[in-house]
Amino acid sequence: MAGTNLLPRTLQEAVLYFSDEQKCFDFVVDMRWPSGVRCIHCDCDRVGFIATRKKFKCKNKECRKQFSVKTGSVMEDSPLGLDKWILCIWMVANCKNGVSSYEIHRELGITQKSAWFLLQRVRLAMQAESLDKFEGPVEVDETFIGAKARNMHKSKKERLVKGRGASGKTIVLGALDRKKRKVRTKVIPDTSAPVLTEGVKEYVEPGSTVYTDAHKGYDALTDEDYEHLVINHSVEYVNGKTHTQGIENFWSLLKRGLHGTYVSVEPFHLFRYLDEQTFRYDYRKEDNLCRLQLVAGNIAGKRLQYKHLTGQHLRGKDNTKPA
Repeated sequence: MAGTNLLPRTLQEAVLYFSDEQKCFDFVVDMRWPSGVRCIHCDCDRVGFIATRKKFKCKNKECRKQFSVKTGSVMEDSPLGLDKWILCIWMVANCKNGVSSYEIHRELGITQKSAWFLLQRVRLAMQAESLDKFEGPVEVDETFIGAKARNMHKSKKERLVKGRGASGKTIVLGALDRKKRKVRTKVIPDTSAPVLTEGVKEYVEPGSTVYTDAHKGYDALTDEDYEHLVINHSVEYVNGKTHTQGIENFWSLLKRGLHGTYVSVEPFHLFRYLDEQTFRYDYRKEDNLCRLQLVAGNIAGKRLQYKHLTGQHLRGKDNTKPA
């Protein structure tokens, strides 16, 4: 593969560069196996290449299995060429407000259904795998994702439970490390103290400084070995270093994409869109090529089938939902 300096830095350069099938192949191979190709079945480093079929073959006598650059990755069983995959990754990783399946459908010349499936698999590759906890200081906040009641059909409005503005919405908890400038998010069932406390413990090291708003659900953090500082938004939004402006900025970016680009996101799939926005936020200081390389290097060991994506594997033989 060509040196890094010869790789594209802009979308126009990427379209021209990755129009070459061999360059696409070499790029994905180098991103997936930076230290050399290894068998995905037995991890043997003695691997041959069948040029006529663009496949690798393990030379281990106990294995001898063949595999392609897509096998064992989010690309597995995809009929789309690597050129379409790479351009889709480029667009999703580098468009600040996201890219809709209809735009991918138009730009890549594939069906909207294929574009939607492609996007979901790219989001899986964007999923953060680091288990390192934040050491702080950390801002923690929750937000509510969903349509506004005034924009809903009358039949949907009637099904909403009367209460605060969160009725019928999906709740997301977020934590932002001020030092690392990285974010972690997760969908939570409610804003009770046990749920919020457990969410903070999952992402933040004990002993860290945690900033939250005055929500009563965070009160238990003081008893969990955290230095818990609170900003009361009914009085002020910033008091010295005590504020949650960073994580609220992230919510603003997230909702700009959800409301402006995707318009309507099913709660079942919301965590995938959170992964996408989290990736772009965490690597916002990097250039376009770096973000492409990061996603392309994270495709292995992940698989997403359409039947699992749509819940069809849960349906009976008569295509009905389980009771």
